Amino acid sequence: MTSTATPTGTISLSHAQRWRAYWVCVSVAAITILDMSKVNVALPSIEQALGAGSTELQLIVSGYVLTFGLVLVPAGRLGDQRSRRALFIIGLSLFTVTSLLCAIATSPLLLIAGRLLQGVAAGIQMPQVIGLTQQLFQGEERGRAFGLFGATIGIATAFGPTLGGLLIAVGGDTDGWRLVFWMNVPLGVLAIAAAIWVLPRTRERASAPLALDPVGVVLFGLAVLAFLWPFLFTTGAPTDDPRRWWLLAAFAAFALAFFVWERRYARAGKAPLVPIGLFRISSYRNGTLLQTAYFTAAPAMFLLTTLFLQQGVGLAAVYAGMVTIGFALASAVSSWIGGNLVGRYGRPVVVWGLVAILLSVIGLAVCAVVLPAEVVPWAMAAVMTVGGFGGGLVIAPNQTLTLQDIPVRQGGIAGSVGQLGQRIGAAVGTAIGLSLFYSTIYAEAGEERYVVFHDAYGYGMIAVGGFLAVALAVGIVDLFGRKRHE
Repeated sequence: MTSTATPTGTISLSHAQRWRAYWVCVSVAAITILDMSKVNVALPSIEQALGAGSTELQLIVSGYVLTFGLVLVPAGRLGDQRSRRALFIIGLSLFTVTSLLCAIATSPLLLIAGRLLQGVAAGIQMPQVIGLTQQLFQGEERGRAFGLFGATIGIATAFGPTLGGLLIAVGGDTDGWRLVFWMNVPLGVLAIAAAIWVLPRTRERASAPLALDPVGVVLFGLAVLAFLWPFLFTTGAPTDDPRRWWLLAAFAAFALAFFVWERRYARAGKAPLVPIGLFRISSYRNGTLLQTAYFTAAPAMFLLTTLFLQQGVGLAAVYAGMVTIGFALASAVSSWIGGNLVGRYGRPVVVWGLVAILLSVIGLAVCAVVLPAEVVPWAMAAVMTVGGFGGGLVIAPNQTLTLQDIPVRQGGIAGSVGQLGQRIGAAVGTAIGLSLFYSTIYAEAGEERYVVFHDAYGYGMIAVGGFLAVALAVGIVDLFGRKRHE
């Protein structure tokens, strides 16, 4: 097969220049991920201020994930063929503008529209972060870079609820949620200036036409939409329409058509949207499956814990968010440690990290069910710290192991497929967790309030633990496969 992708330009940068460019990219990735987790804690405030219903609140969270996922792979493909730097700046600029639109929204419909466009912007810029990191660093230095990347993303994910709660406390129950979006505007402007000044040009001028596989793009988009749609409209309320699950049959048809088309397109000597051959690389295939299962669990864990502490225990948003600070700090430390250890020990680092976070999920559920309400936040904060240490050993080392055998010219598309798995996992896990949480509340209406909520939390965390068990199983299979290969 011949590829029409433009050859990657040589980046003649000093050590300091590479790391400056890297930190610009990773800072923007952190803002993007932060926007998912900090909005969760603002949902009660948005409901009160705009009168949003349960479906509208679900779309404010999951609509961002949907468009994020739809754009990721085409944007990664485009970045591999053209300028990752230009696409990064375009995506960042759009993200800044759409954050402003969200901040001034006067109705749930306008806020949902702004969030959908925000997801598009995030989907454009995120693959370029992975691709640039893959391109800027080699060998052990790449492991350290992905270690710091994992630390930054871990902090952004875990610290988001705390930051969201602080902003709501500052702005008040009515308009505090607007600060959640307003803060992106000055940060975005500063990041745009830094990107223009610091990021290197990574491509020579291209004379070859773009190879974007338009049929593949359409089939891929329809498959992702059909798969995510029923989960986006799963709230756990008795009014959920069961007919939405028929869309999974449409997903199966579109996914099969996409697979057949991609193989045919590749055999014709053209560059497909997703090179199916990537999944023949066991390190990439197993790493992608593992991170998809992990991210099906982790965002749901944070959201369910925040909801339980706010609605069940009665904590204010700012204090509910502070329970996750230990997770953020511990994951930052362990991501750096894991990024340095993965080159020496490999997959066992990830497996032990998964064991630690699985034990912490069990611990969180036990805290909610066994302990009195006044003790629960403190106990959960301690358990979260253990979970954060485990989570840091998963994200960064797994990212390094997943991409270690991928050619640099395919770093953007390979990274974007992995990111797509994370976003789909987050949407599915959040929907399943929320469905179990709220369906339990509806089923146990009339019981003692705290009992109802700790039951709801317990059922939701069973799903979280199940997804982590799948990730652990994939990690163990990959571990033994690597030993056989060696």
